[in-house]
Amino acid sequence: MKNDPVLLIVGHRDCTEAELFAHFSLTGVRVISSARVGLNVQDRGAVEAFFCSCPVERVILTSVRSGGIGANQAYPAEFMYENLQVQNNIIDASFRHGVKKLLYLAASCVYPRDCSQPMKEDDLFSGPMEKTSEPYSLAKAAGMVLCQAYRRQYGFHAIVGIPATVYGPGGEGQQESHVLEALVSRVRQAVREGLPEITLWGSGSPRREFMHADDLASACAFLLERYDDDAPVNIGAGEDISIRELAGLVAGSAGYNGRICWDTSRPDGAPRKLLDSSRLNALGWRPGISLAQGVAALFAQDPE
Repeated sequence: MKNDPVLLIVGHRDCTEAELFAHFSLTGVRVISSARVGLNVQDRGAVEAFFCSCPVERVILTSVRSGGIGANQAYPAEFMYENLQVQNNIIDASFRHGVKKLLYLAASCVYPRDCSQPMKEDDLFSGPMEKTSEPYSLAKAAGMVLCQAYRRQYGFHAIVGIPATVYGPGGEGQQESHVLEALVSRVRQAVREGLPEITLWGSGSPRREFMHADDLASACAFLLERYDDDAPVNIGAGEDISIRELAGLVAGSAGYNGRICWDTSRPDGAPRKLLDSSRLNALGWRPGISLAQGVAALFAQDPE
């Protein structure tokens, strides 16, 4: 087992890392998560030592720092610096140590703020990014281009997936959570404490696309086996929802009947982010979990 080829998952302890680890572990693959073994992927020396000592065959490179609007505004330097540092370390080490395939997961915020909808892969770099997440978005875009550069110059088998916003068990309650995770936490708290109302950021009008982490893990497995091309591929659920509608869905799933208020002094972010996933669908992959099913499952498993 010690010398078996390894699938390395690089990320942080969120629902994406958890579902990727669970999905590939069930296939019998030897899986190592950088977050679980305490590998400091920001340290080039530590990364080099790890690759020298471990037979890494494939890599899935996700974000090591991510979050919603509030987190992006509070920690723009860290969001950019840490992701850039890790991407540089992992992509370069993977190439030099003969990794057979690397899957880099970007983010839908790499698309222009006012992109046509749904967003097609050909729309990348066609306009300015949303300002509230620009440092993080630029870091993720840089990783995407770095993968393409290593492929074009050295023939390194790096591929790029651009997922919709991912949610799943274990994502809620984190300090730097995304909108759905934060909303689930707020509603859980309101139910637990009997709060008559909750206040959410923005107007509730922006539309977002959400993908269950199980579906993302399935798509990653599909791409690692079936895709090997220079062009990025969108990984989406195929539909979006307004934040106001999302709040109603979450409240209904939790049985919360209190009032939902909106603080319009807070930023909305990009008006809409819906991916065109027809390229991936044409290859034969489609998601299997609807947003309603996924949100209901979060509360069905509620430890409270």
